[in-house]
Order: sequence, then structure tokens, then C-alpha cells
Amino acid sequence: MQIAVCDDEKEARDYICVKIKKLCPHAEILPFSSGDALLLSGSQPDILFLDIGMAGKDGMETAREFRKKNRDAILIFITAFEDCVFEAFDVGAFHYLVKPLEDKKFAEVLQNALQRREETIGNQMSGELPCLVVTSGGKHITVNIEDIVYAEVFDRKIILHTLETDIEYYGKMKELEEKAGEDFYRPHRAYLINFRFIKKYDARTIYLEKGQALMAKKNYRDFVKCYLRYNSSKYNGSKH
Repeated sequence: MQIAVCDDEKEARDYICVKIKKLCPHAEILPFSSGDALLLSGSQPDILFLDIGMAGKDGMETAREFRKKNRDAILIFITAFEDCVFEAFDVGAFHYLVKPLEDKKFAEVLQNALQRREETIGNQMSGELPCLVVTSGGKHITVNIEDIVYAEVFDRKIILHTLETDIEYYGKMKELEEKAGEDFYRPHRAYLINFRFIKKYDARTIYLEKGQALMAKKNYRDFVKCYLRYNSSKYNGSKH
């Protein structure tokens, strides 16, 4: 288990490292004094504590670049400003802690993060990731549902977009929506998106790590509510 701490204030960084060592003595702790130091290290920690208000490359910018190569790490923001919470959701934050840190809250969040990480690893090892089998070009193709960035309807076909490829097949969006489950949302009749890959959104468009999807005006409020619930479920350690 690797746990990274990125904070440009040495006192705060050292304090967090000591707390982690006390609560999780077997973890390998990786301290970083800046966002650039973290990114240049190429480290792939299981859990990352990241300060938002750093000099130079701030925590949000660092998180966006970090997520390009590590989508599975559990990201916990450290901030002096509570109003950063909504922006934190845009980069898949597990939770955020407000300075000055409270020992009880810190321990609770770290324990939940450790539990979530163990569940994720367990599911990957047991092969329990849900799959979809489609017929495309005369071939049967198995697609891990969690790898789907978004799906769209085009010319009576469904196109599945993953980070690596696009797959076309004849099918019904309604059936795919039911199969995909609660990690997905249908913001428009022609699109189904995976919450996991959202970069940002507004009342008209959802911008994903690959491509973008239209937002129907009538669905916007419900979408925001569901997206916040999705992030909340990750914090609570529930399986979604």
C-alpha cells in the first residue's frame, strides 16, 4: 500500500505523514513538496492526500494531470476553503479535509479510503467486474462496462467509446442503460455517460476524458443530484 502526501508546507506535510504512519504503520509513505514533484516522480500511489492551495501548480491542476495516468487512486484533498468541494468532485475526489485537520475526522476518512481500496482490489482479483458482450463486424466482443466512457446512438447503432477504441453494434440504449447500472447516467436520449470519466459539465454539455455528450435541459438538475450522490457513495465506501 502506497500513500502519497503532496503539500508545499513542510510542517503540514510532516504532520500528515506522521498521522498516516500511526494509523497505517505498514504503508509506504511518499511525501512531495509540490505538484510538479509528484507528477515528475511517476508515482502511482493507492491513496493521495493533495493540498489545493499550493504555490506554483495548485492542487486542482495537479489532480487533473495526475488523473490522466491514474484513474483508480483514491484522491483526498486538503484545503483551507470548504467551497472547493464542488470543483473537487470534477476530478473524482473521494473526500476533502479542511485545515486545521481534526484527528478524529482524519482517521475516519483514511479508514474509509483504505476499506474502499481493499474492496476495489478484491473485485479486480476475483474478476467480478461486470461485462457486456456485443456483436460487431461479425465478431463477439467482450467489453468491461466500467471501461465505457460514454455511449451514443448513431444511425440505428450504438457506439461504445472507451479510452482505447470505439465499438459499434446494433442494440437498444434502454437495454444498455439497465445493464450499465448506477455509475452511468442518460443526460440526453442519444447519450449514456459514465460518471467516472467526467472532467467538467454545464447545463448543455458534459465533457469527458474522451469526447463529450449533450445535456437535455430538463435533465440537468437531476443529473447534478445523481452525480453528487455518486461521489458521496464513493466516500461512504459503498459498492455502486
